[in-house]
Amino acid sequence: MTRVPLLADTRLVVADAAPEDVVLRPPRPPAPLSDVPAATREALAFPLAGRPLAELVTRGGSATIVIEQPVLPIPGAQHEPRHVAIAAVADELERLGVRRVTILVAGGLLRRTTPREIGSLVTPEFRRRFRGRVIVHDVEADDLVDLGDADDVWLRVNPALVETDLVVAVTAAETVLHGGPAALLAATGRESLIAAEAISLLEPSTSRGWLLAREVERRLLARVPVTGVSLVLDTPRLTGPVAGYPYDQEAIERLVGSRLRRLFQRAPGALRLRGLERLPRTISTAAVFGGTPSVAHAEALLRGTLFKGVELREPLDAIVLGVPPTTPFLPRERPNPVSAAYLGLGLALRLWRNAPPVTADGTVIIAHPLPRRFPRPTQTPYRALFFDPHSAGDGEGGLHAAERQAAGDERMVGDYRAGRSSHPLQPFAEWRACMTTKARVGTVLVAGCRDAQTARQLGLVGVQSLGTAVAMAHGRGAERIGYLLSPPYFPLVGAG
Repeated sequence: MTRVPLLADTRLVVADAAPEDVVLRPPRPPAPLSDVPAATREALAFPLAGRPLAELVTRGGSATIVIEQPVLPIPGAQHEPRHVAIAAVADELERLGVRRVTILVAGGLLRRTTPREIGSLVTPEFRRRFRGRVIVHDVEADDLVDLGDADDVWLRVNPALVETDLVVAVTAAETVLHGGPAALLAATGRESLIAAEAISLLEPSTSRGWLLAREVERRLLARVPVTGVSLVLDTPRLTGPVAGYPYDQEAIERLVGSRLRRLFQRAPGALRLRGLERLPRTISTAAVFGGTPSVAHAEALLRGTLFKGVELREPLDAIVLGVPPTTPFLPRERPNPVSAAYLGLGLALRLWRNAPPVTADGTVIIAHPLPRRFPRPTQTPYRALFFDPHSAGDGEGGLHAAERQAAGDERMVGDYRAGRSSHPLQPFAEWRACMTTKARVGTVLVAGCRDAQTARQLGLVGVQSLGTAVAMAHGRGAERIGYLLSPPYFPLVGAG
């Protein structure tokens, strides 16, 4: 038996993997780049596609730097390479003679970044000396510029993307919906954002969101030069007392058998959460690519999949994964049931390439208590999806009706525009991602679920313990079970 620790909310659950089971852990990160600013400048000077930055700028003119909220990877880090890359791009624009620089924070349907939080997106030193404008995108703004429609989806973009001499996207290649042209899509209206779906988060060909992002890029290129850099981030690394997790089995054994773990399990929930938040961790960069956002991002995403991915020679009969006590958006909070399900079904189990990790009639086991927790006001919009009897558990018809009702809720839209909560359509975007995975598997069990009604409301099956859930998977015919050591979440690469 191999002991496998799984983080289920704030608790650490230890599973016993049988010899025929598969323990999935990310590979050890490669040697990181020592000079991210230099790599960023080189990527801009020698792009994979398009002209070098020096040939695109207008001396004395303007430029818009498009950045995203750093929601991925999970867990994140307080200081990370994207902060340094943004400063490097701004400095390079200034060196080439650009006089007016605008930073556009493209957050899509996520809660709008508040003025107090904007400083956390860049380095403290750059924040003190930056003299340009910072704009936080508003999907409900009246001045969005019409780019026409694509596949019956209305494309409207932030004016900062067209009323400028140059657009530069500075992002990390995490998924087809995070980074690269997706950052441009995140600066559009709600119609295109709710349509940005994907079967796999690592295969552009399966993603309508990627096609829409490419279309936004193409139409912007007809108006203004567009370039960018895409960073390949390493898997987040924990340091301190848990250094080596989850790459080294020795580190895992130390963690499972340590006195610290036993004390951690007995501590109150709030204390456990505080301890997890304070675990020291770092994120470094493996590579930087430049060029038109779609080309640079596609190459960076492929490289990242090779660096961080784990090969699966054949699909699993069942897979077990833990869900951490965090939201897939900023500021980090303990998740509501919809967001907890999204972390497992919509994020971790869509990070596949070539073939899905679980067989068509397989079993997914998510370790999480799934409590009914909806912190106000940041997670209030999720209540509309969860408590509507004709939404999450009632298929596409009920979901569309609930979407229309939520989008017309002026109070919730006002909270989004004021930066108090996510857009009322964000919960529906997350749940659609969950439905993509649910449609591919036989059943989804929630191990350690404290409220079976909560699971039933989402069309899931609540189970008292992880051991019971594994036994149920065996009862459904599962012979080969995979245990996903996460977070951090990482790519699963099929043999196809």
